[in-house]
Amino acid sequence: MPRDDSLDSTDQRLIALLRQDARLPIAVLADKLGVSRGTVNNRLVKLEKSGVVIGYTVQLRPDAQPNQIRAWMGIEVEGNQTREVIANLLGEPGIGALHDTNGRWDLLAELRATTMAELSQVLERIRLLKGIRGTETSIHLASYR
Repeated sequence: MPRDDSLDSTDQRLIALLRQDARLPIAVLADKLGVSRGTVNNRLVKLEKSGVVIGYTVQLRPDAQPNQIRAWMGIEVEGNQTREVIANLLGEPGIGALHDTNGRWDLLAELRATTMAELSQVLERIRLLKGIRGTETSIHLASYR
């Protein structure tokens, strides 16, 4: 996967626009960037093929799904097994996002479930993965920003 320094300023501006609204039409993106529609289309294809852009998604307000339970799990990995643990965690449907961090925890996972029983099953599956030394989970109660 290319590093961020391989992206020129037009690529970076295009990505910034897509982060604000991934549904912007190519014509609008081209106008905002001051380039042709073909240029925008070619750059999008390049960004997708190189793995910089891996998908487009919808973001919901935290209160848009009031019945969804969210939690944060700090994960401590044994030794040098981080890559294997990440690969296994990416296959876990209860994980909404996974982050590499520094500090006490090696990884931070955002967990999502519709019931406490489902969350319990997600926690159990994660804790049983080879290479995980320890975890700590906090349930997300509210968002303020």
